[in-house]
Amino acid sequence: MAARSIASLTVSFGLVSIPVKLYSATESAKSVSFNLLHKACGSRLKQQYLCVKEEVVVPREEMVKGYEFAKDQYVLFTSEELKALEETGTHLAEITEFVPIESIDPVYFDKAYYLAPDKGGAKPYALLSKALRETQRCALGRWAARGKQYIVMIRPVEEGLVMQQLLYAGEVRSIAEIEIPATEVKDAELKLAKQLIEAQAAEAFDPAAYADEVAKRIEAAIQKKIEGQEISMAEEPEGGAQVIDLMEALRASLERKPAAKAAREPASAAAEGARKPPKRAQANEPAAPPARRKKA
Repeated sequence: MAARSIASLTVSFGLVSIPVKLYSATESAKSVSFNLLHKACGSRLKQQYLCVKEEVVVPREEMVKGYEFAKDQYVLFTSEELKALEETGTHLAEITEFVPIESIDPVYFDKAYYLAPDKGGAKPYALLSKALRETQRCALGRWAARGKQYIVMIRPVEEGLVMQQLLYAGEVRSIAEIEIPATEVKDAELKLAKQLIEAQAAEAFDPAAYADEVAKRIEAAIQKKIEGQEISMAEEPEGGAQVIDLMEALRASLERKPAAKAAREPASAAAEGARKPPKRAQANEPAAPPARRKKA
């Protein structure tokens, strides 16, 4: 099924305007979700809001929003007041600067959208895409939608463009907030670790090499339930951390590498012959070596 545009907007840089169509780059519908039911009769449950003081159900027309500025103290806002505070949607993504792609930490990445040229936008779209690719930069700007203002990054991917929403600085915690003790790494340990990395290295990230095994397990259990079958419960693995020698663990990992890599290669060859999946947005960052694939 062909992708369906969810919105139209204009990307502008300098005096150049590019009309584009917006497409969601991800599919939330692929996730498995459950509904809450009444155990006795199997009927759907309806959510209700209860007043903690009077212990009565409050209908929506009697609800207002409030901000808690102190313990159990609120300032109230009407729907009209909150509406007036919202950002007005302009259908415009205005580029303010161009920065090296690698200068943006992926921790700031939020929702991604594909951009496609709209009517009259093919030439400037191709121009921006090629210019970003050859300069190895991405565009940063602002986009107002759904009453909010977003930071967006526009980056080249394949032959097109991806618009990535970014988190604000206040939404990302600093790694300095967590405690990481200073630890000495021995040269021998570092050498073996590098060898292990090289042994499992890949040229690029292949998303098709990874599958959501938990989702598959849940879907299989759902089908069994629909067919009236019983499902068996897997035993919980024993807990507790295993204390091992680091050098021995590295050596053992290197020794078991050839067999695991050989087992993975035929599967990769078969995957290449199969129909290629739709291309996804990928972060322009150094590719991390994928973990060894496990047989189901």
